[in-house]
Amino acid sequence: MTRNKRRLLLLSSSRTAGTEYLEHARDYLRSFLNARARTLLFVPYARVANGYDDYLARVRANFAAIGYEVTGLHSVGDPVRAINEAEALVVGGGNTFQLLHALYTNKLIAIIRQRVLAGMPYIGWSAGSNVACPTICTTNDMPVAWPERCEALNLIPFQINPHYTDARLPGFQGEARAERLREFVQANPKVPVLGLREGSALRIEANDIQLLGLYTARLFTYAASREVTPHEPLGFLAADN
Repeated sequence: MTRNKRRLLLLSSSRTAGTEYLEHARDYLRSFLNARARTLLFVPYARVANGYDDYLARVRANFAAIGYEVTGLHSVGDPVRAINEAEALVVGGGNTFQLLHALYTNKLIAIIRQRVLAGMPYIGWSAGSNVACPTICTTNDMPVAWPERCEALNLIPFQINPHYTDARLPGFQGEARAERLREFVQANPKVPVLGLREGSALRIEANDIQLLGLYTARLFTYAASREVTPHEPLGFLAADN
């Protein structure tokens, strides 16, 4: 199986300041889907509170605004078959540990990976972007559930930190986000991390990677960390380690 057919749109967040739910991403979504799929399969498993149906309704309304139908994976009798037949997969945000736990429990890791690497479009935000990585070790979430293991879908060979921020609360004595991510790359020197700020996204087509949005992202490697700018070539991140 080759990675050369993968198509992913990985959003940092479902919203950004001053916008409604997924509003900031509508142009990204239209361009990415480009009428290649009309019915999308939504994975709501990252939701911990308020139920999957409410989550599906919110996502369905937003995709309907740009001309797409959405079916919830939780509402089908055979999730594996549904993914195997899906035109495109949408994985929502919430708690990353809960999401990965559900993917393992429902035995969906292998089939999702197989379909996406074969070309099925994959859209994720927040936790949905985290699980596209080799592991979920750079999530910001607390482990409200324990997945079978921390290894995730491994659709890309680098890590993402969604909701990345340089902000630090006055009087806060714990480690800042950048310090935590520097710890990760020191402990895992072969695995870079890209910190995606709110409103940003990555579009991945085979080994081509574009940073979308108005903001820079923070790239952490074992050697150093630096800012990367929108539309800067990022294909070097796509090479398998």
